[in-house]
Amino acid sequence: MTKKIGFIGLGIMGKPMALNLLSKGYEVMVNDLNKEAVQTLIDAGATAGDSAKVIGENSDVIITMLPASHHVQQVVLGENGVLSGAKKGSIIIDMSSITPVVSKEIAQIAEKQGVEMLDAPVSGGEPKAIDGTLAIMVGGKEEVFEQVKDVLYAVGAEVTLVGGNGSGATAKLANQVIVNLNIAAMSEALVLATKAGIDVEKMYQAIRGGLAGSAVLDAKVPLILDRNFVAGGRIDINLKDITNVMDTAHSIGVPMPLSSQLLEIFHALKVDGKAADDHGGVVQYFEKLANVEVGRV
Repeated sequence: MTKKIGFIGLGIMGKPMALNLLSKGYEVMVNDLNKEAVQTLIDAGATAGDSAKVIGENSDVIITMLPASHHVQQVVLGENGVLSGAKKGSIIIDMSSITPVVSKEIAQIAEKQGVEMLDAPVSGGEPKAIDGTLAIMVGGKEEVFEQVKDVLYAVGAEVTLVGGNGSGATAKLANQVIVNLNIAAMSEALVLATKAGIDVEKMYQAIRGGLAGSAVLDAKVPLILDRNFVAGGRIDINLKDITNVMDTAHSIGVPMPLSSQLLEIFHALKVDGKAADDHGGVVQYFEKLANVEVGRV
């Protein structure tokens, strides 16, 4: 592979994605505040960059996988940021989940310096990040997308150019609405079934082949039954995403009554000390209301 990849952000999603790039033969330089994560990548064959600027100086493609809009702004635009070192003709791929407005702003600033940018958030959680089968929704210029499609397919199985800059970020917001409202509806139903006294595992088997069946149902029900809320997608990260949904929707005149209720549920869970739980832990909100706990018989 001729492309040199810089990867900034080695969290739950970023670390396995960077490992997949290495396994596909790319030369990868990494940066993260978590030195243990950096060492894992070094052990796998990556090199470490001391700053975002160093990553920019030494990479053809710079991938950012960070928690929120302000982190991406700081890493790309800040002092010693990516753009302070990036070469003309290099490409930034922001795979974080941030607002379309911020994504477009960063892309415009980068373009003035001769650097292209794609917003390419992902869906699939930690399991699909590990096995390299993420769904990736991309916003940006088609000719730029074509240049780095091989990189995106090294970490994802379904890669779709949705439209111009900001389109990928917008598609991700829509994705988060569907996923998290699905989890909330599923949780409400599981609590109902539990309080009614039926075997929830058998109910799950009965409905999963019908119209109620979904990837969310199959991914989350077994974990809920095992009381496993180890985060693949943290509640506080999804709270951030739904906050972005509400801000974006209201700015363009789209009421979001279900999402607004979901946002309050996330805030309640955060106050209850569940911020670091997986978003499947939304069930705990409904359990508290009904004074019952979902589990195996």
